[in-house]
Amino acid sequence: KLNVPVIYAGNIENREEIAYIFKEAGQEVYIVDNVYPSIDKLNVEPTRKMIQQVFEKHIITAPGMSRVKELVTGNIIPTPGAVMEACILLYNEIGDLMALDVGGATTDVHSVTEGSEEIQKMTVNPEPLAKRTVEGDLGVFVNSRNLFELWGEEVYKKFANAEELIKNVKPVPTTDEEREFVLFLAAKAVEIAVKRHAGKMVSYFGPTGKSFYVEGRDLTAVKWIIGTGGVFTRLEGSEELLKNINDKAPGKELYPSSSAKVLIDRDYIMAACGVLSKKYPEEALRLLKNSLGI
Repeated sequence: KLNVPVIYAGNIENREEIAYIFKEAGQEVYIVDNVYPSIDKLNVEPTRKMIQQVFEKHIITAPGMSRVKELVTGNIIPTPGAVMEACILLYNEIGDLMALDVGGATTDVHSVTEGSEEIQKMTVNPEPLAKRTVEGDLGVFVNSRNLFELWGEEVYKKFANAEELIKNVKPVPTTDEEREFVLFLAAKAVEIAVKRHAGKMVSYFGPTGKSFYVEGRDLTAVKWIIGTGGVFTRLEGSEELLKNINDKAPGKELYPSSSAKVLIDRDYIMAACGVLSKKYPEEALRLLKNSLGI
């Protein structure tokens, strides 16, 4: 009784049973190919396409969206999906990259990379070329209180009037102190979001002694770290949050190296270019490169 659409992308042997169970419950369900059809293969594209279709079908029920649907003749793509499209377009031009979008409600991390050959030999589960994680609890406005509490005592050492600042946090900070406070919250959002997105080396003891295997996303081959979203495009000094990503690696995490270069989406255009790229990839790429200064 969730009253939300469900997409089943599991074992194909269960398709008929799954469809029957949901139909009996009066629950909307969509059946797609298994995302993990064999031990060494991922097949995520059918699921991504279905998510897009279901999103477009249901988004028109959101406030104001029925009018948008009347005006738009093409696909309506959610912002994280649009930024992902922009990242894939850039990857084909400049190579391995990751992008962070720190906003008021969420912090999204996108990466397009196959990882390093050395790490691949130790990987136990395949990873897609393009991967996105959307952290719904890490935002500098809607979820500002959550980030505030994650900082703990440090926030009080940094800001004498911390409680007043968090009570009156605005969608767009107006004073220098408010901007500094939002950057402080954003630093924690970046730290946690990257840690959740990145994989790590795990040690174990076997017959030959201590060995290692890789769990999750390998970001060590990333050459470019891109900042987009309100924090990176509107607040001076936010670039430093990306330059310090490697410093936050606790130990065995597979973070980008300190040599990775930081780029900022100055025109705040990545999402728009992701949509544009579906029809005009060359023009979208030109706009992206101009915004990133490359």
